[in-house]
Amino acid sequence: MLFMRDIDPWQEMERIQNEMSKLFSEQSYVSATFPPINVWANDEKAVITSELPGMSADELRLTVRNDLLSLEGERKKQTYGEDCVRHRVERGEGQFKRTVRLPFHVDREKIDAQFNNGCLTITLPRAEEDKPKKIDIQIGK
Repeated sequence: MLFMRDIDPWQEMERIQNEMSKLFSEQSYVSATFPPINVWANDEKAVITSELPGMSADELRLTVRNDLLSLEGERKKQTYGEDCVRHRVERGEGQFKRTVRLPFHVDREKIDAQFNNGCLTITLPRAEEDKPKKIDIQIGK
């Protein structure tokens, strides 16, 4: 069962805006699901992976603010010469921005981002002050 607290209104507004842009634009378009991402987390860190084939690290921008990570960039339009006609385009082109709400606040000084063979891996250590603290219960005498 879906409850209103399960819906992020900002994410929903961004999705609607992207769909409206798609309807009213003749420009190239990258969907809100590009690039695809996976998010894993445990008590110590979160790891985000993303596939960005054909892109380089200098074409990407990563930012972290509070518990939000944003990945932005632009996938350039591919051309194969003036005499070629595009018959099918399934790989999106144009600017993109993905924002992910992290499960906790991270230590921004220890974030590590690696980009290898079109795959981005971001490791986000949990901030010490955000880690759960075990409280010992004293037994009264």
